Amino acid sequence: MEFRAGDHVVYPTHGVGQVQGIEDMPVAGLSLKVIIVTFEENRMTLRVPVNKAASSGLRKLASREVINEALEVLRGRARIKRTMWSRRAQEYEAKINSGDPLAIAEVVRDLHRNAGQPDQSFSERQIYEQALERLAAELAAIDGTDRAAASEKLHGVLKSA
Repeated sequence: MEFRAGDHVVYPTHGVGQVQGIEDMPVAGLSLKVIIVTFEENRMTLRVPVNKAASSGLRKLASREVINEALEVLRGRARIKRTMWSRRAQEYEAKINSGDPLAIAEVVRDLHRNAGQPDQSFSERQIYEQALERLAAELAAIDGTDRAAASEKLHGVLKSA
């Protein structure tokens, strides 16, 4: 996969970032080509070796079709397993950290609460908001809008479900 400066990319455990460039970096007496990715929301810079980009999960933004599929997942019925919360929380975290928009959409769908439903626990709300932020960040980058507008769009889809 080719990455260029200015490209928006997704790193599974950190979300949407922007490629600043590709440069050679001296490491242990060798020259290593690295992709420099910055993440605005947490003011972080990540250097990913070019030859490890694919195995680390670094990818370009999802296609419009994949995002539309994710929006369809949000419209579906929540599937909440009757297992202990700690086990489900681990599964949700794994889905979020996979970086897959469809898996993240499943987490958002399953943890979304409409008015009149019981309140979420603190950890449920945290995982829900983390998943919603990740999905909104990718949607915003694809639509060319800001995260707030993307969040509103996601909330609109969830309400219409």
